[in-house]
Amino acid sequence: MKCIQCQSEMTNDCRVTVEGDLSGIKISKKGQGLFKKVTAKLKAAVCPNCGYVSFYVEDYNNFK
Repeated sequence: MKCIQCQSEMTNDCRVTVEGDLSGIKISKKGQGLFKKVTAKLKAAVCPNCGYVSFYVEDYNNFK
């Protein structure tokens, strides 16, 4: 992943957690039907050059 600020290669697969909570942040979307809920853990990419942070999910196809 390239940094949109300085075009450097970003460090991927960084964990995102809320201070005091080890579970992190989850992204969810309610689907159609009973028990149809899509969730994914939020991850971050950090630019080692300028410090820019970008959030992403790996299983983004599940949200279509």
